[in-house]
Amino acid sequence: MKSDRLLSVLLLLQTRGRITADRLAAELEVSRRTIYRDVEALSAAGVPVYAERGRSGGIRLLPGYRTDVTGLTSDEARALFVLATQGAHQALGLDGALGTALRKVMAALPAPHRPAAELTSRRILVDPDPWLSGPRADVRLDELHTAVFTDRRLRLRYRHGGEGPARTYTVDPYGLVSKAGVWYLVADRRRSPALFRVDRVVTASVVDEAVRRRPGVELAEVWGVLRRRVEERPARIRVTARVHRSRYGMFTRIVGPMLAETPQSGPQSGPQAGPDGTEEAAEGRGKTGEAGEAEEAGKTGEAGAAEAGERTGEAEAADEWVTVRLDYPVLPAVGQLLQFGPWVEVVDPPCARAELVRRAREVLDLYGASPSDGPDGDTSAPVLPPGAPGAPGGT
Repeated sequence: MKSDRLLSVLLLLQTRGRITADRLAAELEVSRRTIYRDVEALSAAGVPVYAERGRSGGIRLLPGYRTDVTGLTSDEARALFVLATQGAHQALGLDGALGTALRKVMAALPAPHRPAAELTSRRILVDPDPWLSGPRADVRLDELHTAVFTDRRLRLRYRHGGEGPARTYTVDPYGLVSKAGVWYLVADRRRSPALFRVDRVVTASVVDEAVRRRPGVELAEVWGVLRRRVEERPARIRVTARVHRSRYGMFTRIVGPMLAETPQSGPQSGPQAGPDGTEEAAEGRGKTGEAGEAEEAGKTGEAGAAEAGERTGEAEAADEWVTVRLDYPVLPAVGQLLQFGPWVEVVDPPCARAELVRRAREVLDLYGASPSDGPDGDTSAPVLPPGAPGAPGGT
């Protein structure tokens, strides 16, 4: 609605001072011409708004002009109280301030909206931490927070994942991002975007120099670039594997980000499907006409029954497995699949199978065991899923 957009324009100008027509158009998802029409409408309504020309120009309100906007809708009020369930405020030292602010908002709400807002705070809980995340290292945001809000450079001693000694960097921060319960510092390092996990920062100190951000670049834009860099990292190893159906749900939850294609279950039903998912090649099953009928009719007695039972067993075993394809950035990352034991078999490529064999032998050497040893010296055969290599009916 136009009235909502006019209110949004007024609030943006009031909070940011000066803002260009292009930026307003982008934020409100309208054209630049629409923004100029909205500015004219505000001016006609008595709002002291004007435009400045030139490189440093833009649209702004007269200095000192303020307006009180208290007409929150019911949905807007409920949205505010969902904020109370977020954990980011505690890390920033703002949990107390959030509670006070929400109480003030509650007092200012129209009476009909208060019950819905209060009920939302009691019925909606947002927990940003993943399951089984374990204890997290304490994060100190004080210096980072100071540098971000005072527009100062930062000097970090930072320990990268998997590396021992910490390295020293001088960076130009854009801001802090909390993603899935983990805090990140988004900054430029040598005029290029960089991402730092706050729990790996050994020390941080504010440098008495003005920050040197790239002109016109905001936190959300840099975060988008860094996020795509992480999520769209080119895969170098395409792995084909079989997953037993009894473990498929757990498998997809753990390795979901590595899945490259929609998984395909074993054989298709119908006369065209064979045990390997291709056209029927099994003797007798794909044949039609008199020759096929005669051949099938000739298979009687124990031999025919045994062959039919064998085909049924193969089909049932194949149906218990799901074929998946995964993308890994480097070969050693394939070792992730060892945690599933015999319930996941890598089929291709050979280098991935060899990597898993190497890792498994390292574990055996570590514990001084042979492949046939069970717990406490028990050499009985391990329990394998049907169709697994080494299992009855397996390959």
